[in-house]
Amino acid sequence: MTPHSLVTSHGGIGLPIARMRHVFQPKEVERKLHALQSDGSEREHETLRKTYQRMLERGPERFAVKPSGVPDMANLYAQLPNFTEALDDVKRHVALSHASADSLELTPMLLLGPPGVGKTHFAKKLAGLLGTHMSLVPMSSMTAGWLLSGSSSQWKGAKPGKVFQALVEGEYANPVMVVDEIDKAAADAQYDPLGALYSLLEHDTAQNFTDEFAEVAIDASQVIWITTANDERSIPKPILNRMNVFQIQAPDREAACQIASQLYGSIRAEHDWGQYFQPYAEPDVLDRLADMPPREMRRALVRGFGNARLDSRDRILPHDLPKMPPAQGKIGFVQ
Repeated sequence: MTPHSLVTSHGGIGLPIARMRHVFQPKEVERKLHALQSDGSEREHETLRKTYQRMLERGPERFAVKPSGVPDMANLYAQLPNFTEALDDVKRHVALSHASADSLELTPMLLLGPPGVGKTHFAKKLAGLLGTHMSLVPMSSMTAGWLLSGSSSQWKGAKPGKVFQALVEGEYANPVMVVDEIDKAAADAQYDPLGALYSLLEHDTAQNFTDEFAEVAIDASQVIWITTANDERSIPKPILNRMNVFQIQAPDREAACQIASQLYGSIRAEHDWGQYFQPYAEPDVLDRLADMPPREMRRALVRGFGNARLDSRDRILPHDLPKMPPAQGKIGFVQ
């Protein structure tokens, strides 16, 4: 690893690019490419040849980033009031790496809770806090077990897995990888879709992770793993034992109003048209939004902004928001 002194800014937080880290060994890739060309199978394995060439063109170095200090996370605690324990865990790990040559290492975490409480949103915010990229692996829609680890180049339509793609095609050695709805992964007799996690969630074995398509060792030891689930009973215990488990509850009503208020401000700030609206949402609007799961609040607010703009108003009124079906009312918060 080569020290690197570049300092950038992300979201108001100073983020030094502390080191450049090698995520693969070019000589190994060169050997694989030479063998492919020597045995005359490069036409048969055109995608594999292009993958090796792409790896050599991009080179093995990727940014390994971490905050320059323990960041002020007050805004995150306000936006994610039901994720306090998970945020506390992140803060502890950042503190351990602060003022040292060590890379930032986060124990893999499982966010366990009902749908719509903001688990994927938390992962996006964490990636932003750390200044790295987030990749989403939706296990519920997975049709093949090789989504994480790649498929053999001998198969038709074979390609690398998500971990390989994030590290080789991405800019970072420590991206946030979100395995969404891990409890929905359906194992079959031929392939365990979670099999790759047994090595990927262990720091030592992740240093030499081999994607089944490229068959080149990749250093995935710096990847930040976040998994989400509604029910832990279908998750194998050896995988559960590799993670810190955080039970995420639906926010209570006060917290739901707080989330809605933060979301109003962030949407307004993200768009140029936000200048036409008042800085804060009306209390009756927040009260209406608090009846919605956090994942639905954003869509409701965007609709509200649009309706208010059509009516040439600088504020959203309750009737600008979509009506909640009676059966779904008041499921966004805990009494």
